[in-house]
Amino acid sequence: MLAPAALQPPVHSSELKVDFPADHVLLLTLNRPRSLNAMTPTMGEDLRRVLDWFENEPQLWWGWSNSQQQGETDEQARVAGDVYGFGALSRRQCVKPVIAAVAGGAYGGGTEIVLNSDIVIAGTGAKFALPEVKRGVVAIQGGIPRLAQIVGHQLASEMLLLGRTIDAAEAQTRFGFVNRVVPPSEVLSTALAVAREIAANSPDAVQSTKEGLLLSQRLDYHQTHLAHAASPVSTRVYKGTNIKEGLRAFAEKRAPVWKNPAKL
Repeated sequence: MLAPAALQPPVHSSELKVDFPADHVLLLTLNRPRSLNAMTPTMGEDLRRVLDWFENEPQLWWGWSNSQQQGETDEQARVAGDVYGFGALSRRQCVKPVIAAVAGGAYGGGTEIVLNSDIVIAGTGAKFALPEVKRGVVAIQGGIPRLAQIVGHQLASEMLLLGRTIDAAEAQTRFGFVNRVVPPSEVLSTALAVAREIAANSPDAVQSTKEGLLLSQRLDYHQTHLAHAASPVSTRVYKGTNIKEGLRAFAEKRAPVWKNPAKL
């Protein structure tokens, strides 16, 4: 495991816990339990700084994570100019995999973060909702297009226009944005097990594959293929050492030993 001293995350408040539970893994835990981890400006800024650092730290290959009360005249401009979205994560386009581990309720922006995650592990008691219409606001931090893309127009309309809450089982079997439902006590351990599975693969190949998924959200099949093949992340795969190591390990019938990806 990477020693914590070897990694120096940015300064952050007590509202966010930063841990390294396994090699190449970043764990972010929202730490306002008395307020059900409701987002604050301080927590949002903590997340932005730490996630910006995470994206550029080659030793970290993947990560996971465990306000708006009155209208503002400049709200539209603020949202449009915020490229990362709610919690600095609901609209972030990161080539490193992100796993959401949800043990309780994810409402509004929390569900928007979940919808922008790559893999979602939920406890049996987890709840999800985009209830903004019930309060006169809009799920404008990325949740609308992501939900429509994942579940289709009619099911997205059901969640968004009714503002109804669904449980983990329905989120998995009917809406399809939860990968696994486990007992609450097993949420973090299951997420870590998934992370270790990902970390057993080439970080170069994983990040290039993730980029292809991101491109497919906004481009058609042909454009995605061309943009992905020509991207710096894909170039790094084919010019890097990990592709050689993977092929050599396959020929030698042994587990590969991956190196940190080169900085782009």
